[in-house]
Amino acid sequence: MPVYTYRCESCGVQFERRQSFSDAPLKVCPECRKKSLKKVIAPVGIVFKGSGFYATDHKSPSGQASHRHDKKEEIKKEESKPAASESKPAESKSE
Repeated sequence: MPVYTYRCESCGVQFERRQSFSDAPLKVCPECRKKSLKKVIAPVGIVFKGSGFYATDHKSPSGQASHRHDKKEEIKKEESKPAASESKPAESKSE
């Protein structure tokens, strides 16, 4: 059963109550006995996990990129490396 938070608009008291989905919301404040109770609505955090989501939806806890992303990074690194003949200056023999 869910826990709902209520706040009285009259006296300001705030409390939680465990209620079933089918229960009617509370209306009367237990402190001041006025009909001024309102449910407190709070935002809920959502985390997407599992396959089928993009890497930007949920970052892996280990910080490792996906296998597909690793392949792209390897290709970029290989393209940016100078060729073996370009990296070493030509040695001249003086005899």
